Amino acid sequence: MARPYPELLAVLGAVLFGASAPLSKVLLGEVDPVLLAGLLYLGCGMGLLVFKFLLHVSGAPGGLPLGRNDVPWLAGAVLAGGVAAPIALMIGLQNAPAATASLLLNFECVATTVLAAFLFQEYIGRRIWLAVGLITAASAVLSFGNGQFGLSFGVLAIILACVLWGLDNNLTRNISSKDALSIGIVKGLVAGTFSLLLALVLGARLPALPVALAAMLLGSLSYGLSIALFILAMRHIGAARTSAWMGTAPFAGVIISFIIFRSVPGVTFLIALPLMVFGALLLFGEEHAHTHIHVHGTITHEHVHAHDGHEHGHEHSR
Repeated sequence: MARPYPELLAVLGAVLFGASAPLSKVLLGEVDPVLLAGLLYLGCGMGLLVFKFLLHVSGAPGGLPLGRNDVPWLAGAVLAGGVAAPIALMIGLQNAPAATASLLLNFECVATTVLAAFLFQEYIGRRIWLAVGLITAASAVLSFGNGQFGLSFGVLAIILACVLWGLDNNLTRNISSKDALSIGIVKGLVAGTFSLLLALVLGARLPALPVALAAMLLGSLSYGLSIALFILAMRHIGAARTSAWMGTAPFAGVIISFIIFRSVPGVTFLIALPLMVFGALLLFGEEHAHTHIHVHGTITHEHVHAHDGHEHGHEHSR
C-alpha cells in the first residue's frame, strides 16, 4: 500500500474514535446512559465480528485463539473496561461538556502507566513520569468546572472511567499474545449484552428503533471500525507511528465537540489544553519507544518497550 495512505487510515481511525464522546452526548438526550453503553458495545462487537469475517475470507492470518486459562483475565477486563468504564463515561458525559470529556480521555494513559508501574513493575522513564504529571495536572484543572470551587461530578466520573480502562489494559496484557480481534469481539458482545440487560432491570426504556440503531452504528464505527483501521495502518507503518497518529483522537474529539455544540472553551479548558498537549507529546516521543494507542470500545493498545538492551511488545484489546 503506497504511502501516505496508511497514515490516512490512522487519522481516520482517530477522528472516528474522537467523535464517539460528542456524538454519545447527543444520544444521551434520548437514551439512558447504561443502556447507551450497552448499545455502543454491542455495535462495536458486531462491527468487529464482521471485520474478522472479512479478514478470514481474504485469507489473512489470525492470532492465537483464546484458551481456558485466559478466562479470568478476560472476565476482569470485560467487567472493568467493558461494563463499568463505559457506564461511568456515559454518566460523566451527562454532566460535563463534550470537549472536556474528550480532553480528559488522555487520563487513560496516566491510569494505565501508573497501574503498570505499581502492579506489574514495568519500567517507566522520567519522561513518561513528567507526561503523567502534566496530564494529571490538566485533569485536576478540568475537575474544577467553570472556575467554581468544588469538584465536578461529571469530570470525576470520566476520570473513573479512565482508571477502569487503565485496569482493563493491565488485565488484558496477560492475554496480549492472543488474537486481538477475538478479545474485542468477546468484550463488545458480552459487555454490551450485560449493560443492556442491566439497564432494563433498572427500569430503563428502550429507545425508538432508529435511535437504538444509531447508537449501535456509532459503536461499530467509532469503536469497531477505528480498531480495524488501526490494524490495517499498523501493518504498513508499524505500531509506533500508528500509535502516534491514533493518539490524537482526544484532540480530534475536542474539535468535533466545538463544531457540534458551538460552545466556547472556558478558562479551565484553556489552562488545561496546553498541559494535555505537552503531556501527550512527551508520551508519543518517549525515548524508550513506549507507544500507547487506544481505539475505544474494544480498544487495541499496542505497547513497545525497550530497556536494558532488550525489547518486548504487548498488545491490549479493549
